[in-house]
Amino acid sequence: MTLPRATLRLQLHHDFTFDDALAHVDYFDALGVSHLYTSPVTTAQPGSMHGYDTVDYGTVSAELGGETALRRLSAKLHERGMGLVVDVVPNHMGVGGAHNAWWLDILEWGRHSAYARHFDVDWHSPDPALRGKVLMPFLGAPYGEELEAGRIELRFDAQRTRFVVAYGPHVCPICPADYAALLQSADRADLAALAASFHGLTTQPDDQQRAAHARDALREYVERNGTEPIDFVLEAYASADPVPRERLHKLLERQHYRLAWWRTATDEINWRRFFDVTALAGVRVERHEVFEAVHRLVFRLYADGVIDGVRIDHIDGLADPREYCERLRQRLASLRTEPPYIVVEKILAQGETLRDDWAVQGTTGYDFMNDVGALLHDAAGAEPLAAAWAAISGSDASFSEVVLDARREMLAAYLAAELDHAARALHRIAREQPATRDYTYASIHRSVAQLAIWFPVYRVYPVHGMRTATDNHYFDIALDGARRTLPRAYRAALARVDAWLGASAPASDAERPDAGAKATANAAGGADTTATSAASNASTRATAGGADRAPHATANANRHGNAARSAADASIATNGPLSHTLVAQRTALALFSQLTAPLAAKATEDTAFYRYGRLLSRNEVGADPGDFARTVEDFHAANQLRQRRFPHALLATATHDHKRGEDVRARLAVLSEIPDQWSATLRAWSTLNQPHRRNGNVNSPLGSTDWAPGPEAEAMLYQTLVGCWPPDLAAGDEAGVRALAERVAQWQLKALREAKRRTNWLAPDEAYEAGCRDFLFDILAPQRRDGFLHELETFVARIAPAGVSNSLLQTTLRITSPGVPDLYQGTELWDFSLVDPDNRRPVDYAQRAAALGDDPPSARLAQWRDARVKLGIVQRLLALRTRAPSLLRDGAYLPLAVHGEHAARVIAFARQHGDERAVVIGTRLATPLLEDSALPLVAADRWGDTAIELPPGFADARWHDWLSDASPTIPRTRVVAVRDVLAALPVAVLSNLAPKPKTKTKAT
Repeated sequence: MTLPRATLRLQLHHDFTFDDALAHVDYFDALGVSHLYTSPVTTAQPGSMHGYDTVDYGTVSAELGGETALRRLSAKLHERGMGLVVDVVPNHMGVGGAHNAWWLDILEWGRHSAYARHFDVDWHSPDPALRGKVLMPFLGAPYGEELEAGRIELRFDAQRTRFVVAYGPHVCPICPADYAALLQSADRADLAALAASFHGLTTQPDDQQRAAHARDALREYVERNGTEPIDFVLEAYASADPVPRERLHKLLERQHYRLAWWRTATDEINWRRFFDVTALAGVRVERHEVFEAVHRLVFRLYADGVIDGVRIDHIDGLADPREYCERLRQRLASLRTEPPYIVVEKILAQGETLRDDWAVQGTTGYDFMNDVGALLHDAAGAEPLAAAWAAISGSDASFSEVVLDARREMLAAYLAAELDHAARALHRIAREQPATRDYTYASIHRSVAQLAIWFPVYRVYPVHGMRTATDNHYFDIALDGARRTLPRAYRAALARVDAWLGASAPASDAERPDAGAKATANAAGGADTTATSAASNASTRATAGGADRAPHATANANRHGNAARSAADASIATNGPLSHTLVAQRTALALFSQLTAPLAAKATEDTAFYRYGRLLSRNEVGADPGDFARTVEDFHAANQLRQRRFPHALLATATHDHKRGEDVRARLAVLSEIPDQWSATLRAWSTLNQPHRRNGNVNSPLGSTDWAPGPEAEAMLYQTLVGCWPPDLAAGDEAGVRALAERVAQWQLKALREAKRRTNWLAPDEAYEAGCRDFLFDILAPQRRDGFLHELETFVARIAPAGVSNSLLQTTLRITSPGVPDLYQGTELWDFSLVDPDNRRPVDYAQRAAALGDDPPSARLAQWRDARVKLGIVQRLLALRTRAPSLLRDGAYLPLAVHGEHAARVIAFARQHGDERAVVIGTRLATPLLEDSALPLVAADRWGDTAIELPPGFADARWHDWLSDASPTIPRTRVVAVRDVLAALPVAVLSNLAPKPKTKTKAT
């Protein structure tokens, strides 16, 4: 297995291509990372800035440079002993537009398309207008308005020889079964002759072949005569006049899609989306042929040695994440001798852990980001800050209560169609048996809704259609909430829904013990089966610690998997309704899981995080703001658990999805140490800026909401300004302050719409939004340089040293804790970014390369504002990982006891592998010790008698501090005074290994 030593995440797009990355390989190598870790490399929608809207899984993006450039980058990395990990997006594809061939084929041929079962489309919609059709909710206004305005047009695509309906960038093919009527409408003999070859066409596969031959004749005609004759056809359907407009409408009504206003998607969409993003359609990767098609390019690149590992995006969107991971590992393992490196993007709730049977190395690091972020917060600040927020917002609701309200709203206003799909799947089960057919759709719908609202984690992960004990732990929490919320009359329906969602097998199937092994459900859209059970039993379930066993099971697993598919199909064919009931249950369970996951994300990350403002540094992806702070013991326990279960998981503190940059959060965490001072500051600033409020009584008391931005949004704005104010920005720098205001305005608009209080994405209140923007620019106007701007700058300067101390600790812990440290592009210097797109701005790699050096980070502390001290720590600690890869990769993790006056302000642990040792020491909650200090360093005399106790055997060695180049002596008592080891920096990493002259070490 090519285990990364450290990764660096790159966001690729047309302005930062493979060749752009190639140009900086020398820097990445010198910094010390072993692997680049890129955003998706497959072909995405044109102009995509992220790559998650894949339109062609089979090709490398030409906008990124194509496969030749990818191979060029890979070859350069491998020359340096480095590697390449790529992001894979198996859950969804970009649709709409004109570039997804699979999707366009579905629009053209409907249910009989070769790709009809590649997507989660419900072809049996209860709405007659959608039965057998795909909803296309991409119109900017109601269908009738757009049709009458002439913005829906019939066109002829000469390059592909097909008629299409075009709306802006969106293209919808006309079914060839309608070509005969289209060609005849021109009233030309030559076109009428061509029409004859299209007569009588249906959507059946044989007729699709006949249509292809008829198209060849049409292509030859156009090549001879040009497209001018075809213009007569288009004129017959031009929508400027009522008669041709009605003809166009009737043509559209005959197609396998329904063009609709974008607002209809919430209630009527009949295919699975990524969350509520209608431009991304869910892919049925659980189907064997779809799995192979989605990964064909990845498998070829892996087999050729171009890529060395994969990161799986949004694992919770899949019908069966466990089965997917297992199958992926088997396929990759069959292509190379070493086991594959696989990590998954997974959001874990408080107390939740990644399942052991997923056959992956671990997560992409959100869980570590939460652990280390909570460590930086002072638990004593939780209650005072909560009280201050209650006074501002007028509500003392806890974060969990805010989330519950958001969940209710999301189900009703944003995910109503997804809830309907899950409820209807269960209602179909009810109708199959006499004993349950009187459970109404309404009672089932209410039960499913309440279960989803109260569900405490993203989803369940059943095995063979049955919930596990872990699943039941979380499901029981949801059941309890639903029982307390629903009227007693609905409890019987709730109990049946519980049983259907994996609590027990169907009663009629329970008598057949083999039934559960014969079929597994796929996502919505049919009773297809996959090889989950037999493949799972045949394979070796490789976890991070035993992944090298996976290749030995591959051949047998594939054999048994094929047998399982055949057995399942045979079971359904011979046993009829009984097996169909089982399949229907598993389909419903998949739909329920694919409802609770986006509901959790939308309600928490994209709504509640923007409504609850106690302290925004805890409102981060993967975190629970209600879980305000963690103790040192908590952090140690999390590291030890990861070391035992997933020692090669990624460790992240910044990502392309973060809400606030790692150094924004580190600075805001300081407010937890000074809650009273911060509360007083908020009140003073609110009073100072009252004259700049908009749209109401400018003298409104704090707590009134009849003005823009309103008390909650204003308080969050102040936190944001404090968090992201650049260290080197002066209040008198008009251009610099203006640039900051533009960035914050972009964040503010997104925050207001995500909060969904007074404006939202569906129905924006532009007047309110403009008032909020005006308020922001007024309080940051140049004339306020001696007023609010001065106050803001002064306050930031006061807490900045403690924030920097937090940042340096966070950086150190990420690189020395069990796992694989991941650097998000550019964050080796200060990361005061906000939510995307701010966190995806261009990176100045020349500046970073120039900041590399041989001097110790401690020598850079005095100039901490330029961030070179942070980069120096990254460079030095990655050098230590290169010098002794096994020490920080596989070494034992030993929490160290700290005693004395300020023991709570120190974290310390040791790593040991054979004779190699390291001791990591860091400062936390340092604000009281940094009073009046311009440096992020606690003066030695303030530590008093605080000391660290080292393990036995750690005294008899020569020690080197990799961050200061000091050579401390460890006394035989093994008790080390903190004032001695933290004299040069707020962090220290001591090792009995000294740096060697720089030589290249291959990634292992």
